[in-house]
Amino acid sequence: MHLASNNFTGSLPHISSGVTELDLSNNLFRGSLSPMLCQGRTNKEENQLQSLNVSGNLLSGELPNCWMNWKELTVLKLGNNNLKGHIPISMGSLMWLGSLHLHNNHLSGDVPVALKNCSSLMVVNLSENEFTGNIPIWMGNFNGKFGKMNEFIVHDQEIIYELGLMVLVLHSNKFNGSIPLELCHLHSLQILDLGNNNLSGTIPRCFGNFSSMIKPSNTTSPFSIHNENHFAIGSMDSATLVMKGVVYEYHNTLGLLTGIDLSRNKLSGGIPEELTGLQGLIFLNLSYNHLQGKIPVKIGAMTSLESLDLSMNRISGVIPQGLATISFLSHLNLSYNNLSGKIPSGTQLLGFSPFSFIGNPELCGAPLTDDCGEAGKPKSPIPDNDDTEDSGWIDMKWFYLGMPWGFVVGFCAILAPLTFNRAWRHAYVQFPDEMKNKLLGWFL
Repeated sequence: MHLASNNFTGSLPHISSGVTELDLSNNLFRGSLSPMLCQGRTNKEENQLQSLNVSGNLLSGELPNCWMNWKELTVLKLGNNNLKGHIPISMGSLMWLGSLHLHNNHLSGDVPVALKNCSSLMVVNLSENEFTGNIPIWMGNFNGKFGKMNEFIVHDQEIIYELGLMVLVLHSNKFNGSIPLELCHLHSLQILDLGNNNLSGTIPRCFGNFSSMIKPSNTTSPFSIHNENHFAIGSMDSATLVMKGVVYEYHNTLGLLTGIDLSRNKLSGGIPEELTGLQGLIFLNLSYNHLQGKIPVKIGAMTSLESLDLSMNRISGVIPQGLATISFLSHLNLSYNNLSGKIPSGTQLLGFSPFSFIGNPELCGAPLTDDCGEAGKPKSPIPDNDDTEDSGWIDMKWFYLGMPWGFVVGFCAILAPLTFNRAWRHAYVQFPDEMKNKLLGWFL
């Protein structure tokens, strides 16, 4: 039953136990999910619902705690609503769940351990909520496995391989702590987005083990969310990602993307050399962290890279020549670091805006306006950042100190005479009326 993108209002309707797919997304439904999912339901009732999409409505309240009644669910999309509270423990009973979308709500608390029972998960999107605590280490268990089919046979094969977690999107929450090394076990992972959290520590070197990011994608089809141990059901999945500096909503092309976004955290240390082995990676965003060290020399090996953002860090050294050889690179931001030397020559880098390189005082060469001298340094004098900051602070200090004195002088010069001199105050009040009478006299 597909009733998406209409103007339906009111509460969510009751679901018949025989319905297998229900899409009520992008409507104006209000109220709680509980009446539709919990009232009059028992876990003995054989509900056949496999796909539920009520995203993009005005639903509120907490997530219901009766998911044990909907064990056939493989796709659950509740994003873009006003839901609050914690993820209920009963959601862990959805053992066939392959796609979970709870993004852009007001959910909070830790991600419950019960979700590790959802071993079929391939897409998890918990972004734009208020989840706290550490990223669960058990998420590294969704790494795919071989299984023997007992009841259902698909493609006349008895032994099949279940894909593991392909998409993990946790951006814009309040997760803290370090990035768990267990995530490196996710060999099927194509998209990892942990941006805009409070993560600290270093970038794990074992991220170079992401098998699905090593080889360039050769598929032309979107994700097909299915679990062949139970049934097969096609599904166009979606996720909101930052690509080339712009927020995009990806739908049927999501399965063609591979990328890592760790931006806007508190990560430190260097950029692991192992990341350069991810030759199938399309976007990499490490901006707004505290990263130091140099750009890996072998970065030119990332031949599929289309978007690279290392801005707002403390990266130093020269820009590797290999960066100019990545032919698909269409978005580059290295601004506000400590890079130095001449920007590598080549049409690929010359085509970028100077804004891709600004904020690196010791960087020179096109497309920047500062030419390089004989020593590979800018010909124009390099400003001393400490002196500039001190000078700016002195100027601002005198500005703030002068504000109250300016008010006092203004009050004494204008308002004080009007307050204490009755004749002046009377003349000031009468002045507008006298001007009005003179103007009327001129025109009449």
